[in-house]
Formats: sequence, structure tokens, C-alpha cells
Amino acid sequence: MTAKLIDGKAFAATVRAKVAAHVAQIKEENGITPGLAVVLVGEDPASQVYVRSKGKQTVEVGMNSYEYKLAADTSEADLLALIDRLNKDPEVHGILVQLPLPKHLDSDLVINSINPAKDVDGFHISNVGLLGTGQKSMVPCTPLGCLMMLRDYHGSLSGMNAVVIGRSNIVGKPMANLLLGDSCTVTIAHSRTKDLPSVVRQADIVVTAVGRPEMATGDWIKPGATVIDVGINRIERDGKTVLVGDCEFDSCEAVAGAITPVPGGVGPMTIACLLANTLTACCRAHGLREPEGLTA
Repeated sequence: MTAKLIDGKAFAATVRAKVAAHVAQIKEENGITPGLAVVLVGEDPASQVYVRSKGKQTVEVGMNSYEYKLAADTSEADLLALIDRLNKDPEVHGILVQLPLPKHLDSDLVINSINPAKDVDGFHISNVGLLGTGQKSMVPCTPLGCLMMLRDYHGSLSGMNAVVIGRSNIVGKPMANLLLGDSCTVTIAHSRTKDLPSVVRQADIVVTAVGRPEMATGDWIKPGATVIDVGINRIERDGKTVLVGDCEFDSCEAVAGAITPVPGGVGPMTIACLLANTLTACCRAHGLREPEGLTA
């Protein structure tokens, strides 16, 4: 068996096209342009690249992009004051503070200062609670992208056994809640799970999100299972730096029914879902019809 590749790059392009079409419609019919504000504190190179990509894609789908680049020594008071201004700005529908923040800033305090309705990262404690209790919320972008791809491949997920390896607040926990919302039977596994391979072998759906290069191998995977690899790890191989996932791709591909590659799988979906969340936030703010197929 050779698994079907779930092409996240192509799927993300489809999501962006849907977002762009809906943005054009609400511009024409309502005179409203969704706006995304991204705040970057410091000069982390990876964050700078990511923020540039977000800004470029925001403009490409017809939204307004607002970027705020602050010095690494920016005070907490100044950062909170900026967020307060953005919370009150009717032209801004989504606010994202790029993580990680410099160590002198309290990330939880900063994230929870964002208006939950504009929290397009889905990290505010109110959105976490709403998602956990099955209510309408802003959903973290990476788990939302995973869910979209799973729904597209399987249709209904009802009754499927899912194992999420990883219990982070950013991916593992919200992913489990989303799968529960689609009526999966869900196990959250982690570093303390006893006999992890045997737990994973029971799964129809495996989502790996632990940041351990090539941890899961083909003998962990149930034949025909769907593998969503969230991991992005840089390793040295044959004298070169390469990107690999949390799954050992070749052996897992030989057993799985479908699998996301790294790179080109989950990664492209994250920014696409950020744009989708910004559009959703705009529609909710103005009482407009929400876009179909772009929410949980």
C-alpha cells in the first residue's frame, strides 16, 4: 500500500480562493473590508519571515493588512496599550500577536488582553473555554486546518478512532476538542503514555504534534489509517539541513491510507486558516453570513 498524499499546499490555495471570493462579495454588497493586525515584538528571524508571509497573503485575498513591528525591549504597558487601541479600532477585525514574545513579557497576559472576538489565533482563555464546551469560538489555525483536510478526505468523521500525540494548548488539546466535536472517539497521547505504539495502532486517524523528529514509524500505524503530521523539525542529513515531521515518512506512507507530507502538508494551512478566521471574525462583527466550509 502507498498512502494518498494530502496536499496541504493545494488545499490551502483552495481555502484562500474561497476567502478571497467571500471578501469580494462583502466588499461589494456591504462596503466592508476585513482587516488583520499582526504585532511582532523583537527581531526573531523565523517570526519576521512568517509575518511577511501573513501580510502578503492577507493583501492577496483582498483584506487590509496592518503590521506593527516593535523593538525587543518594548514594555508590557506599551504593548498592552497598542492592543487596546486595536481592540477599539472598527477597521481591525483580527489581531494576532506573534509568538514567542521576549522573555520579559507575559504571553498569557498579552494574549488574554485581546478582544476574544478578534482573537484569530484562538488562544484567548475565553475561546479555549468555548471550544472545550462545544460552543462557537475562534479556533486555533493549525488544528482548524487539520480538521478541514480530514473532513475533505473522509467526509464524515463520526465514529472514527483518533489518537492525538501531543497535549499542547496550541495544537494537541484544541485538535482533540475539534475531533470530539465531529463525533470521533479521541485519545490524547503524550510522553508519559504507556506503550505508545500500541495505543497509536488502534487509530483510524493519527495526528502527531510533539516536535520530535521522525518519532512515529510505520509499525505504529494501523493499515489504512490517515496520518496528519503537524511536526516541523530541522535535522542534519547527509551534510544538509532538511525539514522532517514527527513521522518517519517513508515507513508510514507504506502503511497509511493517507498522509500529509512535511513540508507541504499542514504548514500551508495555518496561514490560510488565519485568513479564514479573520473573515469569520469580520462577518460575526457585522452580523453577516459566515463563509461555508471555513469554520469548525
